[in-house]
Parts: sequence; C-alpha cells; structure tokens
Amino acid sequence: MRELVIAFGLFLFIEGILYALFPAKMKSMLKKLELVKNSQIRSGGLIFAVIGFVIIYYIKK
Repeated sequence: MRELVIAFGLFLFIEGILYALFPAKMKSMLKKLELVKNSQIRSGGLIFAVIGFVIIYYIKK
C-alpha cells in the first residue's frame, strides 16, 4: 500500500511540474485532445496500464 501512495505522489508531482513549467503548452495539448477519437484514447490508456502493470510486476518479483 505504501508503494501505491508513493506512486500516486510521484504522478501528482510530475503532472504538477509540467503544468507549472509549461502552462501554455499544456493548454494547447488539452485542446488538441478533443480531436482524438475516444477509441484511440482508450487504446492508449490500456497500453499504458499494461506497461505499468508489467513494470510493477517485474520490480516486485
């Protein structure tokens, strides 16, 4: 459980740094996200979830 909290904190840190350093680029990127199909976003999210799971599996092994 401790690792999950650390991972969530790291996620928030990285997201926060990106918005703090590049606010205009992040707004532009979010606007471009409307042009992407839902199926592409879903596929990308699933791919990243699987990659994350594999990384966690091998680190905890």
